[in-house]
Amino acid sequence: MMGGPVGPGAAALAQGQPLRPLVPLANAAAEPGRFAATLVAERASVGLVEGRSTALWLYNGLFPGPLVDVREGDRVRIALENRLALDTTAHWHGLPVPPEQDGNPMDPVRPGATRVYEFDIPVGSAGTYWYHPHAHGTTAEQVSMGLAAPFIVRSAQDPLAHVPEVTMLVTGIRLDANGQVSPNSPMDFTAGRQGEQLLVNGGRLPVHAMRPGATQRWRILNATSARYLRLALDGHALTLVGTDGGLLAAPVGPLSEILVAPAQRVEILVTASTTPGARFTLRAQRHAIDTMGIGSYTTEELLTVATTTEAPAAALALPAALRPLADPGPAVATKRLVLTQSGMGMMGGFGINGRTFDMDRVDLVSSVGEVERWDIVNDTMMDHPIHIHGTQFQLAGRESRGIATPAPWAAWLDTVDVPAGTTATIRVRQDLPGKRMVHCHILEHEDAGMMAVLEVRPK
Repeated sequence: MMGGPVGPGAAALAQGQPLRPLVPLANAAAEPGRFAATLVAERASVGLVEGRSTALWLYNGLFPGPLVDVREGDRVRIALENRLALDTTAHWHGLPVPPEQDGNPMDPVRPGATRVYEFDIPVGSAGTYWYHPHAHGTTAEQVSMGLAAPFIVRSAQDPLAHVPEVTMLVTGIRLDANGQVSPNSPMDFTAGRQGEQLLVNGGRLPVHAMRPGATQRWRILNATSARYLRLALDGHALTLVGTDGGLLAAPVGPLSEILVAPAQRVEILVTASTTPGARFTLRAQRHAIDTMGIGSYTTEELLTVATTTEAPAAALALPAALRPLADPGPAVATKRLVLTQSGMGMMGGFGINGRTFDMDRVDLVSSVGEVERWDIVNDTMMDHPIHIHGTQFQLAGRESRGIATPAPWAAWLDTVDVPAGTTATIRVRQDLPGKRMVHCHILEHEDAGMMAVLEVRPK
């Protein structure tokens, strides 16, 4: 899969501006423990290319969309007003919300309509999430046009609350020679959208200033449609402290690199070099996908860390333990999901257990509260990040060519990478009854049929 620089026919984005902070979504609720707001999905024009306006689809006219920032235990009420010319939804990716509030493709918001989503944020769900459309057949298009934003849940018992934090939403954009977002091609539906320029908080190769020696907590969200981010920061080691479902039991590191699959999130601690006036590059390193022999992503720069000329900051005290991480317990049922591909993929060419998505068909059945072992078998020629709605799960390990590799550390995930020719084994439990989506989060593959309906039934 080809990434990196786009072709000579693409318009060039402005580069090297300061990293922009994300704009928070204002809370209109007066009483404590409540969050109320409105999101408007509509067309907008943004000056991404000098001398031209780029037509995008945005939430509240913001690129990226507004950051939702809430606390465990909050009651959230968000109205989505659809001013687009096609169906949309708001899917609260990774959050354990009731199925009827999940924004799945079976609950479209028609053009001109308003849908109110209302749900509680459970205690214990603090973490970094995001929201995006999940309309049937157009999810990839809507996200590529700009509809994506972070959703942070905070805990009153956060052991890293004293560490300054920065949220970094990584997205991709592909422009034509006129500075407009180019539509997906047949090859995009086969291999995932290609040729995008990577953006961080809507900026191309932004500069992030840090005091020498300062430690920060970076929340990094991979909101690209298909790009794997194998992150490395020149001259620095990274410490992993959180994944999709929040903090780990203890910090993991130092690490030279961290792989973040499409839709996944990580929280990392970064301590800047003590050298003043220095510059270091955060890179998405080459990640071979081996997509039917058509190539791999190239190494691409994401942003520059620039140390200031201030005196080095004092070292921060960091805890050795972060939070208890409960084992899901023994599985009482098993499932085998085989990821399949016919021909070159394309629309209708990807499936799960040999069938492409049909929202009127139930593909899998589980019972509320039961821990299950899922073996997810990738029988295709490329990697797939598999997302399960409504819950977090733990990876037990992977097996490839008869060699089993246990998960390197315990973590809560809602999206698991399943490399080609590999079986990923997870332990998962659903606690709310209703219908859930299970799908590849290469968005073009989701639209092309690699999605199933899981019905969770009361016991």
